[in-house]
Parts: sequence; structure tokens; C-alpha cells
Amino acid sequence: MLPVKKTSPNYRTLDEIRLRKEEIAEELERDNSQFTTLWNRTFIKREGNTKGEYVAGLITNSITAIDAFLLIRKLMKGYGGLFRRKKH
Repeated sequence: MLPVKKTSPNYRTLDEIRLRKEEIAEELERDNSQFTTLWNRTFIKREGNTKGEYVAGLITNSITAIDAFLLIRKLMKGYGGLFRRKKH
């Protein structure tokens, strides 16, 4: 949810301010618990990977690294002149 700029309401009594403060505190608590849940779900350690899954992940990561290296090499070969310093 993106923050939305709202106009501040006109409060007439301290009770209205306290009520709004409690509403905001509850809203923050809900958002905090949702954030905590999503954060913890992001970093769950996966248990029970078999050796096959481990090897497959290793191969996938290796291929990705090699692909990135070859892409950078190709880009530097084609556009390398842009990155070289000129000698004076």
C-alpha cells in the first residue's frame, strides 16, 4: 500500500484525538504483523533438500554465473571504448 497524503481532520475534543491515536496504533500493529509475516516467509530455510536438488541448484547457479560473465564480456567487447580512459 502506497502512502497517501490525506488532509488532517479537524478534531474538536481530546477524546477524538485519543480515539484517532488508538485507530492509528491498531493500524500500525496490523501492518507490522503483516510485514513480519512476509519478512519471515522470505527467509525460510528450506529443509530436506535431496542431493539431486542440491546438485541441480548448483548447476543452475553455475550456468547463471557463466552466462553473466559471457554477457559482460560481450558488452565490454562491443562497448569497451566507452569505458577506456583517454591518454593525454
